[in-house]
Amino acid sequence: MNNFWEKVTMYHPLSAESRQAWGNIITSRTYKRHETLVAEGQVPRLVAYVVKGLFSQYYTAPNGDVVIKRFFPETFFTASMSAMLTQSPSQFTIRALENTTVLEYHFDEFKKLTMLCPDMAALYIRYLEIHWVVEKEPQEISLRYDTAKSRYTAFLEQFPALEHRLKQHEVASYLGITPTQLSRIRAEL
Repeated sequence: MNNFWEKVTMYHPLSAESRQAWGNIITSRTYKRHETLVAEGQVPRLVAYVVKGLFSQYYTAPNGDVVIKRFFPETFFTASMSAMLTQSPSQFTIRALENTTVLEYHFDEFKKLTMLCPDMAALYIRYLEIHWVVEKEPQEISLRYDTAKSRYTAFLEQFPALEHRLKQHEVASYLGITPTQLSRIRAEL
């Protein structure tokens, strides 16, 4: 739990009371490999902090291709946020790629705490600013305008330890290319 508090207080300091209130709604759980945190079409309720393991967030395209949107390794939070905020079915599946231990909590309970604890509200706002604006905009631009080679290089910089934990088709799907294209890029580097 110490790593969790270190991570969240990077966004904003928390009082002892806020830590206790948040800690009271957190439970530990292990997802087995291939088990889902959120299934496409399900209205999500949980946020998970990855203690050990790895999740992917993906959707199935109309042609049947699996398109990986994100990876969530250790120290990342994962949830289908848009669906939780709108209380609508998720467009994505979040699945464990390895046996994955998380600290999870119900989003509605967390939102109630942000109304009672101003420091938690500030933390939540800062988290959203960083991960939904500052990080997301360059990723969207990169996917549209960067070459596959530069996207792969950026992936290696962002997730240096992940390449050996993922299958080639998973990395290729995340980059928006075929496994054959990824093989060529790897051979060039």
